[in-house]
Order: sequence, then C-alpha cells, then structure tokens
Amino acid sequence: MNVPWGADLARWREAAHAHLHRQELPQAERAFNEILQRAPDDLEALKFLAGCHLSRGELVQALAHLQATAKLEVSNATTIQLLGTVQLDLADFAAAADNLHRALQIEPSMFQARLRLGLALEQLGRSREATMAYFTAVRTAQAHGRWLNDESTAPGLRDAVKHAMRYAIAGRKELFQQTLEPLRQRYGAAELRRVDRCLDIYLGLQPAGISDPRQKPKFLYFPDIPSQPYYPRERFPWYEALESATEDVCEELRAVLATEPSLEAFLGKTSEDNTQEILRASGTQPAAWEAYFFYRHGERYDEHCLRCPRTSSLLDKLPLSRIREHAPEALFSVLQPGTHILTHTGVTNTRLVTHLPLIVPSDCALRVGGEVHSWQKGRCVTFDDTFEHEAWNRSEHTRVVLILDCWNPDLTEAERAAVTDLVVAIGDFNRECEPAST
Repeated sequence: MNVPWGADLARWREAAHAHLHRQELPQAERAFNEILQRAPDDLEALKFLAGCHLSRGELVQALAHLQATAKLEVSNATTIQLLGTVQLDLADFAAAADNLHRALQIEPSMFQARLRLGLALEQLGRSREATMAYFTAVRTAQAHGRWLNDESTAPGLRDAVKHAMRYAIAGRKELFQQTLEPLRQRYGAAELRRVDRCLDIYLGLQPAGISDPRQKPKFLYFPDIPSQPYYPRERFPWYEALESATEDVCEELRAVLATEPSLEAFLGKTSEDNTQEILRASGTQPAAWEAYFFYRHGERYDEHCLRCPRTSSLLDKLPLSRIREHAPEALFSVLQPGTHILTHTGVTNTRLVTHLPLIVPSDCALRVGGEVHSWQKGRCVTFDDTFEHEAWNRSEHTRVVLILDCWNPDLTEAERAAVTDLVVAIGDFNRECEPAST
C-alpha cells in the first residue's frame, strides 16, 4: 500500500525538524532535500537549503533556491535583499541592482541593502546613482546610530563603508562643482576661491578652522571673512529706510495682534520635548514664541503680505538674501511674557539676521556670543546667528521685533551668486536622496 503524498511530506518534515532539534545539520539538509523533491515550492525547504549553500560558499546553488524563494515571497524585502547580495557576489551587477532596488522600495531603511546597491551601480558605471545610493546608505545608517566610527560598524563592512563615504564625497563634490562652473566662467576661478574652500569644509575635506568657540554653524561655514557677533550699523545703508518706517510697520502689527488666529508657533508643529529644548518659562505662564511670517524658507506668505502692504512693500525694497526653499525669512517675532529662547545657533554665516524692534517692554534682551544687547524701538541690530545666542522677555508684556535675513556684507557679488546656487544644489540632491516612504 502506497503512503499518501501528503503523509510522506509530513514524515520528511517531521524528520527534518527532529534533526534540527538535535543539531544534526547534515541529516536535516538531506530531509529538506527530500521535501524539495516532492514539493519544489516549499518555502521552508528552499530557505533552509539556501542557507546551507551560503554557509559553504556555494553561491550558484544558493542563488537557485533564493530565486525560487523570491518568486514566492514577492514582498519580502529580506529575501529579495539576500538574492541581490548573492547576485552581487556573483558579479551579476545588473540583476543585483534590480533586486536590491526592489528590496528598498519595500523597506527603504535597509541601509546595508543600499550600500550594496551603491556597489552594484558603481560597477555598472552609473556614477551619479551610485553616489546617491552610497550617500543615502551612510546617512540612514548614521541616523540609526550606526557607521559613525569603527566601533559602530561591523568589522566585515568597515572597508565598504569607508569606500562609500569617499565615493559619495567625491561624487557630490563633482556635482556641486559642475553647478558652480557657469559662475566660474563668468567671474573667473579666483573669485570663487573662498567658495571652493567653503564647499570642501561642507564635505569634510578640510577643517573649518573656526577660531572662536562661540561660533557653531549647523550647515554651511564660509571661511576667510571677518567673524563677529554683532555688525556695525554703517555696513547696512538700508537701515535708514527700515527704521524710518517703524511707525507704519507698528500700525500694521497692531492690526495683526488684534486678530486672534493670526499667529503661529515659530517652531512649528514640534513635540513638547523639542519645544522644551529651546524655550523656557520664567513664570506661571507657558513659554510661547510666535510668529507672523511674510517669508519662511523663501516662501512668500501672500495673504500676510496683503494684510500688511506697507511692511510687505518695505521688505520688497530691501536687499534680503533670496535662495529657493531657504531664504529669505521675514516675520513679526512675538515673544510672550516670561519666555526665554535658550542658547542655540543658526545654519550659516553667509547670511545675517536683522531685528527692527517694534514693541519693547523693559527687561527684554538679546545675547549673542555672550554680548548682551537691549532692543530699542525703531533701532535696528544685525548679528551673526551662527554665534551662540539667546533672547528673553522677563516682563509682563509682549515683545515684538521684525526679523529679516540679509547677506553677509563681506561676501562679494560672485560669492553670493555661488552660495545661492550651491545651497539650492545641495538641497535638491539631499531631497533626491530621501528614501521613499512606504
């Protein structure tokens, strides 16, 4: 009497599990081979046998099992990544790139898969894509606390990770230098010498050499220009027009403050923990830093500008820094009673921050680089916010200043144009490298 097919399969599976329990791996492998002969699509057998071949370095045999497994588990990122890894080891770079890309579409945070994708793309001569893959792999890993140094990198990956870092830096430098090439042709290479050094500092190819420990730019440091917390009034000939419009601006501000929902949190929709890192209350009233934006990250708030036409017209006439998705920033900055903006630093010394004080109670001040400045209504102050700075309102009344961005006056016309193009190029590249969410 023949044993039913299903019962025969169950018998072999029971035997395989028993051998595994006793750690009898060769016998378990034979049992799973018997299962696979009877059921070629058996996932458990395919995965176990693929693992056995991989452990012995038998990549071709492992590949066959992984290909069969991937057909059955079309949405399993781990399986598809492993298939792509084996294809990479077998120098089938096109197939490896396809499968590693598939795995990352399913699970974008798999930074080891992205590292291997970079290697496959590099071997295929797709240098820009390889740069993006390597850069994103490292950035994603470091966001998870990995690949920060040798200690946070698995020994078997250290050389590959260091190669990825070097390749990504070289690829980005080439890309950004191409962005600057039209300006180099227009102004001459000598005019962009400091910009070239700025780019190398950004990429980590040379130290910033910042001599003042109070200055800590978060993003882009421009070298070889004077650094100082506050800038003298004579550097800004447009102060006169701004200060003479103080009462016009104040009149529009009062109309804004009279409309309850006009203001928004300057820090945006952030968690309470993040808010507490930057704001403190000195009394019983909660700390609040609010804003009425005319521009934010370069985006014009048309409705706000229409509500404040004189302020908007004034801003349009000023030499604000203008960089797509970055600048200018222009707003009524409203600091509620008892609010302390804790010490923090800005992103770049290529632009400075100007305040036109509008409502200034007593016991309100700004400290930049340890130097305290007390606002005076209608009298501008300009400072470099890459220096550690803080502000407070210890009074019982609201404090309001008009904040706006302007270029650092020590940059030349060519350098301003170069910084504009460079920051846009960096932003575009970083956005292009963002892993797609699933």
